[in-house]
Amino acid sequence: MTRTGNIVGIIPARYASTRLPAKPLIQLCGKPMIQHVYERAKESRLLDKVIIATDHEKIAEAVKRFNGEVMLTPSGLRSGTDRIAYAAKTLTDTAIVANIQGDEPLIAPQMIDEAVQMLIEDEAVHVGTLVKEIISSEELRNPNIVKVVRDTDGNGIYFSRSPIPYLRDGVNIDQWHTQHLYYKHIGLYVFRRDFLLKFASWQESTIEKIERLEQLRIIEHGYKIKTSVTTYDSVPVDAPEDVEKIGRLMQQHKPIDIP
Repeated sequence: MTRTGNIVGIIPARYASTRLPAKPLIQLCGKPMIQHVYERAKESRLLDKVIIATDHEKIAEAVKRFNGEVMLTPSGLRSGTDRIAYAAKTLTDTAIVANIQGDEPLIAPQMIDEAVQMLIEDEAVHVGTLVKEIISSEELRNPNIVKVVRDTDGNGIYFSRSPIPYLRDGVNIDQWHTQHLYYKHIGLYVFRRDFLLKFASWQESTIEKIERLEQLRIIEHGYKIKTSVTTYDSVPVDAPEDVEKIGRLMQQHKPIDIP
């Protein structure tokens, strides 16, 4: 496929957080977390530009201090996807937008390229995301780790916080992952810009509200989500203990994205 526009990575960065206020500004090895995410995204081979979309002047000021590109967005936007869609409206020369989570300071640049490549290779793909094999019962049981069922073409049929598919005739749930190939969702999305703007204009769907997973809005509207299996992994910073763990990994020079 011939590229007809820029490929831009947008990192949504919201100031308010119930568990970790001002989360993007948390210091990790002498840098704010959002700087780590930005620098790793800049290492992508396929992104032409990386922008941080934020709702707060303090984050914008921090980004300017490390010479990053930043865009201010309204504070009332519902989600990170709405924030990147707001930013993408102004990027008229952009064809593909990568939604890079702002709380994953150890994200592998290769993961971004793997997701972008799906849209470069197939112009019929509107949105792509990554999945990784589940290797433990802890991951399978954890409702904060989203599970994915894929069809034979690699499209996500359904995303759920529950262990899916249900292994009816299998052993104890602690052994399910040894009997069947289960996948977890890696929350990195790549959209065609026009589809992103369409998606953001839709109201929350019924199943989306139940699972609290916005990707289900796409499936409920009859569109496909292409998935690609990655060997890389990334852990979001959701709690104070995550900050400590990732800080130790950085100090030990042991990034978790090595396959």
